[in-house]
Amino acid sequence: MIKRLIIMLVACGLVFGGIFAYKAVGNHFMNQFFDSMPAPTVTVTATAVSTHPWREQQTTIGSFAAINETQLTTEASGIVNDIMFDNATSVKKGQLLLTLDASVDEAELRRLESVAELAQLELRRYQQLFKDKNISESELKRKESEAKQAIAAVDSQKARIEQKSLTAPFDGIIGIREVSLGQLMSPGTAVATLTSVTPIHLNFTLPEQQLSTLKNGQIVSATISAQPDEVFAGTVTAISPVVTPSSRSVDIQATFDNPDAVLRSGMFARVSLDQGEETQNVLLAPQSAIQFNPYGNAVFVIQEQDDALTVQQRFVQTGARRGDMIVIKDGLQPGDRIVTSGLLKLRNGSNIKVSDNERVQPSEDLDPNVVNQ
Repeated sequence: MIKRLIIMLVACGLVFGGIFAYKAVGNHFMNQFFDSMPAPTVTVTATAVSTHPWREQQTTIGSFAAINETQLTTEASGIVNDIMFDNATSVKKGQLLLTLDASVDEAELRRLESVAELAQLELRRYQQLFKDKNISESELKRKESEAKQAIAAVDSQKARIEQKSLTAPFDGIIGIREVSLGQLMSPGTAVATLTSVTPIHLNFTLPEQQLSTLKNGQIVSATISAQPDEVFAGTVTAISPVVTPSSRSVDIQATFDNPDAVLRSGMFARVSLDQGEETQNVLLAPQSAIQFNPYGNAVFVIQEQDDALTVQQRFVQTGARRGDMIVIKDGLQPGDRIVTSGLLKLRNGSNIKVSDNERVQPSEDLDPNVVNQ
């Protein structure tokens, strides 16, 4: 019995040992086969780095805001009698925009004017009586007071009637009206929004580290998505005297002439400011060519070996960025060809093929704009 058990164990050991040996030998030859296979050629895009004029710039985002913007309201209540403006049109300061029914107030004004006229007649009669010494000075003073009160009542009523008319407080573009003819309005009811657009402010923030390079009168460039190909120029007109503690940034305000009223309040803008007055020649490379790593930034440099193209990874020191480009401070020379796309498929010594299809070439624009497709 024991002898039979031993024979079975030995037989099992031989079978499993053969299986494991077969797998090991197969894996060994399979690994040798894949190791000896030539690496596949990777299709990439490439560019040659070169020097370009460069001035340090600070970029940020901002928002346009009207110098004057207010919601027009009436001071008095009444029925809307006339509306004298069209939606989204330009108006001038002092232009009459809306009137309320003032017939009752005008009738009251005529009554008060009659009272004032009678008070003036009474005052002149009392003045003559006082000259003739027929009345006392106190009686004359009382009549003078009554006459002044009557005149003040007339002036007060005239002011109340003026409150029934709405005029533009400044030049600008009026928005869409929010009232209708015959509507009963209460004091403070919104009529429309009036906005001045020429000139216009641009509000943005910059880190406190940039304060030393900021000054009033500095040129500011801005682009908007509505007209991505046009650059608008303005000047810095206000720098906040305090730094926001939560963001460690400072509020900046620039002014743009905006003669064609293209820029509107609330518009989003991409802002850039030149820093320094000297323009230097620097080595530029597309940002898409850089592998940004915690241990150092690197690029793949293209080399020719035996009529074939291969790549070699090289560490570089980068600087400021602008648009699609980045400054290369060290690690490359003018004319070096580097890979600009397909980096994740590469390693040292990889064979490559450079695509000449312009449609797949990464952008190399210093001032790229979003284009609606």
